[in-house]
Amino acid sequence: MTRLTSVTLLFLIVASGLLSGSAGAKSRPSHNPAVPASLVETSPSLAPFQHVRFCLRYPADCRSNVTEDARIELTDENSELLDRVNRDVNAAIAPEEKGYGKNLQEAWTIAPFWGDCNDYAVTKRHELLRSGLPAKALRLAVVKTKSGDGHLVLLVATTKGDLMLDNLTDAVLPWQSADYQWMKIQSASDARSWYNVKVSGASVSPADRKLRVTDRQ
Repeated sequence: MTRLTSVTLLFLIVASGLLSGSAGAKSRPSHNPAVPASLVETSPSLAPFQHVRFCLRYPADCRSNVTEDARIELTDENSELLDRVNRDVNAAIAPEEKGYGKNLQEAWTIAPFWGDCNDYAVTKRHELLRSGLPAKALRLAVVKTKSGDGHLVLLVATTKGDLMLDNLTDAVLPWQSADYQWMKIQSASDARSWYNVKVSGASVSPADRKLRVTDRQ
């Protein structure tokens, strides 16, 4: 075999390998990382005992209206409202652990001088209700933190996804941004009822985890 023939044969083998590799790459299915995660209600759950007591004390905050919108438009005005309420309530209540146990004097309270995550969450919901937002779009949610502690946050259903108001941060964030285990959520149709929840779908990207409500315009 001449030198020229050997070189030509080697070239054809390499070229064939490149073409087959390219075809194989095109035939592999592409991964789509943009599949959104969602909170799915699974079954009715007992309402937190302290929420039952809260509704007896603040019945106006536990009313439901089936004709209301289940989501709010995330306009500039509503974005600013959520940001302001979250910041103002976080600043107004001094953090203090509360023991609910047998001490019936300890209860979820609107706008106390000091309180825990429950007081922050119900106060924020109260202020947003007073501002005219629909109760169906404002849902309390019970979660577990990474350390296993129980925690209460407020979820606001918007046309651009559910946002979380949390006393642990002044930023209004997508609910997926928190490293929480989601346990149960207040019903949209009946503010006195609760449902167990699970997370369905893929998690958001790291960039989305840092997304603030003011960036979602």
